[in-house]
Amino acid sequence: MPLRYRVVTRRRRLLSGWWCLLVCWFCPGQVAADAPVVAVAANLRFAVTEIADAYERQGNDPVRLSFGSSGNIRRQISQGAPFEIFVSADDANALALHEQGLAEDEGVVLATGQLALYAADRSPIVPDTGLAGLEGALEQGLVRRFAIANPEHAPFGQVAREVLVAQDLWDEIQPFLVVGENAGQAAQFAASGSVDGALIPYSLVVASGFGGSGRHAVVASRLHAPLHQRMVLLSGAGEKAREFFAYLQSPQASVVMERHGFVPPHLD
Repeated sequence: MPLRYRVVTRRRRLLSGWWCLLVCWFCPGQVAADAPVVAVAANLRFAVTEIADAYERQGNDPVRLSFGSSGNIRRQISQGAPFEIFVSADDANALALHEQGLAEDEGVVLATGQLALYAADRSPIVPDTGLAGLEGALEQGLVRRFAIANPEHAPFGQVAREVLVAQDLWDEIQPFLVVGENAGQAAQFAASGSVDGALIPYSLVVASGFGGSGRHAVVASRLHAPLHQRMVLLSGAGEKAREFFAYLQSPQASVVMERHGFVPPHLD
């Protein structure tokens, strides 16, 4: 089925605050040049940053964080990008690196992500777990712009498409789609109020940048494949990277992940 959505790449002048950080390559901060670089899916940006900050406050060596869509990060690693840990928004991209011989093993599932239907305060869309509100707004011709991440390389874009297909809304909504380069950019469109609604990571909806505005509902997990946040140690990872990899699996890190809207592996 051909894709007919619009891809938005123009940076908006209103991009400010923490949304700017979603598209930055490295997390800001003074860190040693030899600090391991951790590649992280955009939907995990706030959770992993908080975990890294706590890790450093405990007297550990700092790490550098790089954010983007899981598919793009995987390609960068395949092309030789000097990352030592990859935290993906799905299983497939992490496991693909193991199959290529670029990761030590299949890694571990850090948590499970959740997809949310978000609507701006004045949007005609009424969020619900099964997208009935979105369907009703489409039937009435009230939807003008709707955001998702790019399903070609962003796992949250892939499951957004999967949910829309499952609810027989994919063809109907395509003329109104605005596609972000990654989940973070799609969420920025939603937060700016420039779209009527969006299917984006719940972890970004509950982030402080939304300021409590808008309405949302977590989409029923039965409508899409699990969003396992799988992380792998990449070939050649050093001792500092291994220590942070272990910390990401600690109870302290798990508490942070839950607070940011992720489901622990034993509860998904």
